[in-house]
Amino acid sequence: MRKWSNGRAFRDAFGHLARAKTRHAVSFAVLVLSFLMAGLFLSLSNNLRQQARVLSRDLAVIIYFKDGATAEERTAVEQRVRLSPLVASVQTVAPEEAAERFVREFPDLRDILDNLGRNPLPASIEATLADQAAAEAPVIRLMDELRALPGVEDLQFNRRWADRVRALGRLSDAVGLFIGGLLILVSIAVVSGAVRLNILGRREEIDILHLVGATDGYIRSPFLLEGLILGAAGGTAAAALVSLSAHLFPLYLGQSLGALQDLIGFAPLTAAQFAGLIAGGGLAGLLGSLAALGRVFRS
Repeated sequence: MRKWSNGRAFRDAFGHLARAKTRHAVSFAVLVLSFLMAGLFLSLSNNLRQQARVLSRDLAVIIYFKDGATAEERTAVEQRVRLSPLVASVQTVAPEEAAERFVREFPDLRDILDNLGRNPLPASIEATLADQAAAEAPVIRLMDELRALPGVEDLQFNRRWADRVRALGRLSDAVGLFIGGLLILVSIAVVSGAVRLNILGRREEIDILHLVGATDGYIRSPFLLEGLILGAAGGTAAAALVSLSAHLFPLYLGQSLGALQDLIGFAPLTAAQFAGLIAGGGLAGLLGSLAALGRVFRS
């Protein structure tokens, strides 16, 4: 009986899945939904981390000039920036060039500029930092000094934007973990219920196996495999749907978001994340089977 048990366990597990199609279809759907939600939040976090890396690639301080800033004031600010050892390169951006960049990066918002009848974007200076890992305190001191110069309207430091985007990524991870965790607990309960009904339907068969000397492991293995296979299939389907969403989202929905499409988007799952969803699905199914076996065999 021991030599035959491994093949018999798989055959019985697939037989259970085939005979109780409706119950297992519901369990499968709940598993897919649970891990799909978790996977979508992972994908969203991947996109936010990617955007943060893009923002951090060339750390820069951007100095915006007032509309009435004179050429002398702009020159004085530029000279002060060039003197700083923190700065590697300086680029001046005229209002016309700023408008061209805006239209190129946000084509959906072109009508806003056209309807204004004038260019509202100010002249600016982009100071790229020499050390991308530079401490923030010296940069902030430089910004405070520049802000006090005549003609300066405002300053931005793109590391702060990168930090905010990273914070959004961490928030997405936390929300995904919470919602996905709740749904996964529900899926474990649903799988447990489906497997428990299968066990109860074969109670006489189980009693006979006990009488002829079958071990608990021999009896339980098909039910454990039943949950494991169902869970792994649900995790695989969820991972595939997340990957499909990451591919289709920019084509069908991304453009409608306009300027927000870079932040509200889905990036492909990493190989580890894809495998993690499959393994997580299998684990959820296995836990559901264990819960069902524990309840039935105790009763």
